[in-house]
Amino acid sequence: MAKKAGLNLYWVLIIICALFLIYYMEVPGGTKRLRYDEFLTRLKQDQVTEVLVGATVIEGSYKPKDANAKGKRTFRVNYLPTDNRLLDNLRQMCEARGIAFSYQQPSALVSNLHWILLIAIAVFFWVMIVRQMRRTDTTVMSFGKSKAKISMEKDTKTSFDDVAGCVEAKEELEEIIQFLRSPKRFQILGGKIPKGVLLIGPPGTGKTLIARAIAGEAGVPFFSISGSDFVEMFVGVGAARVRDLFNQAKAKAPCIVFIDEIDAVGRQRFAGIGGGHDEREQTLNQLLVEMDGFESQKGVIIIAATNRHDVLDPALLRPGRFDRRVVVDAPDINGREDILKVHTKGKPLADEVDLTVVARQTPGFSGADLANVVNEAALLAARRNGKQITSRDFEKAVDRVIAGPERKSRVISEKEKEIVAYHEAGHALVNEHTEDADPVHKVSIIPRGYGVGGFTMSLPEEDRYLNTRKELLARIIVLMGGRAAEELVFDEISTGASNDLERASTIARAMVCTYGMSDKVGPLSFNDGSREVFVGRDINRDHSYSESTYQLIDDEVKRIVETCMEAARTILRDNTPVLHAIAEALKVHETISREQLMIVLKGDKLPDPAPRPPARDQINEANAGDGAGDDKDPNRRPGGETGGLSTAGA
Repeated sequence: MAKKAGLNLYWVLIIICALFLIYYMEVPGGTKRLRYDEFLTRLKQDQVTEVLVGATVIEGSYKPKDANAKGKRTFRVNYLPTDNRLLDNLRQMCEARGIAFSYQQPSALVSNLHWILLIAIAVFFWVMIVRQMRRTDTTVMSFGKSKAKISMEKDTKTSFDDVAGCVEAKEELEEIIQFLRSPKRFQILGGKIPKGVLLIGPPGTGKTLIARAIAGEAGVPFFSISGSDFVEMFVGVGAARVRDLFNQAKAKAPCIVFIDEIDAVGRQRFAGIGGGHDEREQTLNQLLVEMDGFESQKGVIIIAATNRHDVLDPALLRPGRFDRRVVVDAPDINGREDILKVHTKGKPLADEVDLTVVARQTPGFSGADLANVVNEAALLAARRNGKQITSRDFEKAVDRVIAGPERKSRVISEKEKEIVAYHEAGHALVNEHTEDADPVHKVSIIPRGYGVGGFTMSLPEEDRYLNTRKELLARIIVLMGGRAAEELVFDEISTGASNDLERASTIARAMVCTYGMSDKVGPLSFNDGSREVFVGRDINRDHSYSESTYQLIDDEVKRIVETCMEAARTILRDNTPVLHAIAEALKVHETISREQLMIVLKGDKLPDPAPRPPARDQINEANAGDGAGDDKDPNRRPGGETGGLSTAGA
């Protein structure tokens, strides 16, 4: 309706302007338009025969220059009378020359028409400006208003039943819910509920969902705002918004204030290096003051979420502000199964689908990754016009999330296909002959994503939170298996191992610099500069080791990688016939499972694949063109885990 009213106002303005133009500009046919000075000249030369004075125009007739010309000539002069003496002088001039003179007394409306028109136009633009100021949130008066979204008790329908995979986090937060429900129970004993709770965890683990579930369980209003909403280009706006947010929260107490990505406004204040961001620092200072001023009896609890708690200002983390820190980490196998049950609720699953198997196939996946897997599986089932989601759909969905969609439309030469086949066969064979390596789950030479010519997926038998030295060395040996296979078979190396080399070097350097797993360097930890530098805290740190230690670290990293490379070469030289058999099976089947790999390792031949028409999900799944090399880390396992997947660029 507002849009329609705006259009009506525009039409009113257009009609007013049109009437104005018609009134002032319309000239009848055959009428000559004269300037006022031209009219006076003709009048003095006795060429005018009749004069009619109106409100804003002078009309009349005049003699043509040609004396023989017939007909009457008329004229019109536009004028705005500012003084009555002008009309008196004009009347006297006409009477002295015997010219017929008449005067039409205008009404007050007509005489002041031009002023009315100007006032109408001014009022129109004022109404439009006021309406625009009310409609948008960019006015000066709204700069200091909080942009928090408020969900009242009836709107917050999320509960802990919708949150899975983080049992410990829910137990930690249960206390806050009980306080919001019955605060007197704690106050009688002199207990004070934490003023602030900081949720720490990698992206996608459900920090925002947990905060909303707390509000839903407690049945209190929920204020939600992002840290970046406080900071503006105008100094002082962020602090004003913080004050406004906390005033609103106090008015609706008990309630929950949730600040997402608090590191955007709560970063550590600069240490005098290049000057700080005054607006961000003022906003942080105001936030610290408001949190200090809160009384626990008010029933206002602040929950913040971040995945960069290491850059937060220490004043924000001290007791009395964010008293409690809750870690929301990637779920374990039981948590992943519970999350899958939540996301598959209401979806038609085939009888053979075992969510425990899917959970085992997704180590390191966050809740958002698992939701994406379920959604991809549903889309794959719909693409083939299926009525149910099968285990095959889940398996293909996991592959898509990890390595990207299949690119069967990408045409590669037989030579490249053979290189990729031997590369992945080298990974698989070395993996099976290396102690402490995770078992192979699947080997494929189908291009996926960008720059991934194939992959070898290995899955741990159980979730691991610690890695031994032998396990890290086994991982490097498996990574070097692809390059070693290329050297052995083709006596040449390709660019397909670039990502393997990068990951192997990263693991080896972490063993030397972070984990103290080098005998020559010793049980020491060195800042190797690979961690992201935070200005104001890290840039002034001096390295506490010499150039000779630098050289020692480089030598040790090189030694570890070369030793693992030689171990991979030895395994492949001792099992060359099996390497050829795995590569031939890959060239025929393109993808082989662990069961098929075991058959080949025993020396048996796989049956030829049955011919089948191309599936709908294999046609034009991705038309990204030919990859020119490996992505920087195209196979990063969701949740930050990079182990268990070796690739070959093609």
